[in-house]
Amino acid sequence: MAISVVMPALEMAQETGKLLAWRKKEGEAVKKGEPLLEIETDKAVVEIEAPGDGFLAGITAHEGAVIPVGETIAWLVAAGEKAPAAKSPAMASGRATSAAAAPERAAAAARGATAAVGPAQTSAQISPKARRLAKELGLETGGLSGSGEDGTITAEDVQAAADAKKSAPASTTAAAGASSDAQTGESLSQIARLMAERMTQSWTTVPHFFLTRDVDCTELMAAHERLGPTVEKFNGAKLTITDLLIASVARAIAKHPVMNASWTGSGIRHNPEVNISLAMAVKDGVVGAVIHKADSAKVDEIAAQRRDLTERARANRLRPADISGGTFTISNLGMYQVDAFVAIITPPQAATLAVGTIADRVVAVKGKPAVRPMMTMTLSGDHRVLDGARAAKFLTTLAEAIQKPDGWLGE
Repeated sequence: MAISVVMPALEMAQETGKLLAWRKKEGEAVKKGEPLLEIETDKAVVEIEAPGDGFLAGITAHEGAVIPVGETIAWLVAAGEKAPAAKSPAMASGRATSAAAAPERAAAAARGATAAVGPAQTSAQISPKARRLAKELGLETGGLSGSGEDGTITAEDVQAAADAKKSAPASTTAAAGASSDAQTGESLSQIARLMAERMTQSWTTVPHFFLTRDVDCTELMAAHERLGPTVEKFNGAKLTITDLLIASVARAIAKHPVMNASWTGSGIRHNPEVNISLAMAVKDGVVGAVIHKADSAKVDEIAAQRRDLTERARANRLRPADISGGTFTISNLGMYQVDAFVAIITPPQAATLAVGTIADRVVAVKGKPAVRPMMTMTLSGDHRVLDGARAAKFLTTLAEAIQKPDGWLGE
């Protein structure tokens, strides 16, 4: 029996995915678990594995196409078997679904920009992402015409209407400056654009609060020097301070489960696993690569996972499991010589830890000045899940783990 290959949903709010490349050709044999295609979501470029054995057939989506989640884009068939009849083709990349649809979308955007000030209509359906984007842009959707299935208003329709509204010449001066604006504008990739949307949504809807603490890293650096050669010898991975921080944070979270909780929209969900999401810079933005069950992983295991995730993130070879399931995020800019910063929370997580560089400072030690390698940590918390006291207790536990790593390194 033929196995359908569909555009997967890698997160709750995802509506579409952009097909970047097929790793197999039409008619080529495929084994279950082999890399089959690459897609681009708002988080990363992700490598999708084959759902079964067979021969690739009936491809309906080609490179550059933007496909709704759940739509069948190919089949895996047995030898001699034909692929089921194809449905409507996936929409082409960009704001228009096809060359023929481009004028219609532009016309719909113009109509929407003009009618946006009128009373809202309730007949047209609108996708959740389009509704969020319209709210952020302050755009009424009542006058918009949807280009999605069954006339559904999509995020692309909202953005096109907003762009048309902005570009409408309010005066001769505005018209004269249009060509200059067009020359200086910068187009964003889907990852960068949707990451901007997600961060805007988080900053404007999540009640952030921040706690800052300095910690002495003398013993942490000593542990790094001591364990580094052994880890590299047996695992082939170079041990980093980030690896030790991941282990420290995960063990501190295990003692403060509320730090591992999530806001569901109506209450608090306690996650059963401590999965640390590590912010990694890639070409078009930042990817949250996840170390699963980090509280029970040894330092050498964390180092190996982190190295593997880093290499695949840079090569655009991340898998769905690599970017899903994170329950707490660490963002480390110490390697860029940043002393301290605050980070925006990644919903539905309840907290993010921003880590600065380790630098020698003069501090008081037993009432006398001394030079110590110090690091500043800033915790961003969601006040719907956390309060200052609980977050402060977590930071104290984390500071103790960093200052006395030998207490948990043997685990």
